[in-house]
Amino acid sequence: MTQHELYQQFKALHERAGVFVMPNPWDGVSALLCKEAGFEALGTSSAAIAWSLGRQDGTHAVSREEHLRNAVLIGKLTGLPVNGDTEDGFGPAPADGVATVEAAIAAGLAGVAIEDTTADPERPIHAFDDAVERVRQAAKTAKGRIVLTARTDSFLHGMDDLNDAIKRLVAFAEAGADVLYAPSPKDMDAIRAIVKAVAPKPVNVVVRPRSGVVPVAELQAAGVKRISLGSVGYNHAMAALRAALTEAAAGNLAPVSTGIRSSAITKLIEEAPKISP
Repeated sequence: MTQHELYQQFKALHERAGVFVMPNPWDGVSALLCKEAGFEALGTSSAAIAWSLGRQDGTHAVSREEHLRNAVLIGKLTGLPVNGDTEDGFGPAPADGVATVEAAIAAGLAGVAIEDTTADPERPIHAFDDAVERVRQAAKTAKGRIVLTARTDSFLHGMDDLNDAIKRLVAFAEAGADVLYAPSPKDMDAIRAIVKAVAPKPVNVVVRPRSGVVPVAELQAAGVKRISLGSVGYNHAMAALRAALTEAAAGNLAPVSTGIRSSAITKLIEEAPKISP
């Protein structure tokens, strides 16, 4: 499909009744496993990409070009709409976010995100007016071309002020964002408040509130439209590998020998579109 067709398909997922789950693969095989499981759209994970390269997430250690290459690989192998977890737009200025939106469209992505983070530990979140202007400029570029998610990371940086987070999300919605997102809200009451504040625009939740995992049906009842999985797939895979390697180092080779068979991986790749080096 063309980029515009993928955009329309992704947009439609946000407009239909109910919630959908969007996993975040980090390489070719993890993307193909997501497709095999039946998911309808995929997202990149800035954390998983950075960690797979031995770098820290959220520090501008991964470039726009590296991130988009990963997204293109995922999209070409699966044929599914891909949402780019493109951090702060790879730069502090509104023009940086605009450049990221344009680059994402050119790369064939169906969705793109702009966060209010700064990658500066001394001042981790953009001031309110700056954050809104960055989203406004990105939204002008994205309108009718790619699904724009606007995200505040205030909860992730210890700023546990629900009213401030909602103020930002409402302003982002009014500035033209298509989807609103505040990772790690305290509990389901906070999620319900966010959904109500930005309605009728859709809300993304990553896995769960801080209070613990809840059923997908409960998130749907709260009005959540999209559940992304963020880095948890990567974390799950690394936990299993670490446990198996610990056993192997102690002389027990059984756990490390029980993973997915090589023939199954080969079959997934054989059935996927061929990607040029």
